[in-house]
Amino acid sequence: MLKLYHCPNARSMRSLWLLYELNIDFELVEMPFDQKYTRSPEYLSVHPLGRVPCLVHDQTTLYESGAICQYLCETFDKEDKLGRSLGHKEHAEWLQWLHYAETVAVHGASLVQQNIIIAEELRSPVVIKLESRRLEKAIEVLNDHLNGREYLLESGFSAVDTAVGYSIHMGSMFIKISEYKNVVSYYNKIKNREAFRKSLPKDVNDPLEEIEV
Repeated sequence: MLKLYHCPNARSMRSLWLLYELNIDFELVEMPFDQKYTRSPEYLSVHPLGRVPCLVHDQTTLYESGAICQYLCETFDKEDKLGRSLGHKEHAEWLQWLHYAETVAVHGASLVQQNIIIAEELRSPVVIKLESRRLEKAIEVLNDHLNGREYLLESGFSAVDTAVGYSIHMGSMFIKISEYKNVVSYYNKIKNREAFRKSLPKDVNDPLEEIEV
């Protein structure tokens, strides 16, 4: 049994996207982004913090998106099509970008809180400005790395592109990424993948419109 707990537009989209890329059977438990559901006794018995994602596979439960990515690749991707196992020449670089996805996402998460979750009268312009700049710096690193590359790894698309790609997707909602031409080219490419499309909320408006530089 393989089951993913997911809320639309939440970080669990990263895990959902990867599951679709792996093309394996799984059960999707989709919940509204509402504490009535995520903090229910039933869900807290699965994930003690009441957050998403949460992956359950037989007797194993994981609720860190980076760990979920690595676990899924090690368990279901024996040919290293999306993962890069220990001993592979790109293993260390694969791990680097897997965890760099969180470097990007943490600033995006702060902006989600400031712009969406926190009441308008309690929002901090200073925090918004600081986190926006930190997100821009993290995107700059990606932009430099992607110069002359189609994907993060030279060998081609991999699971780390779903991890970092989601972080760019979320970050693009709060900062203008149009000045980062390599990131824009990369993002326009990965968001046209069928698995990305399937992982989007069903009611999203025109998600595949290309960003221009």
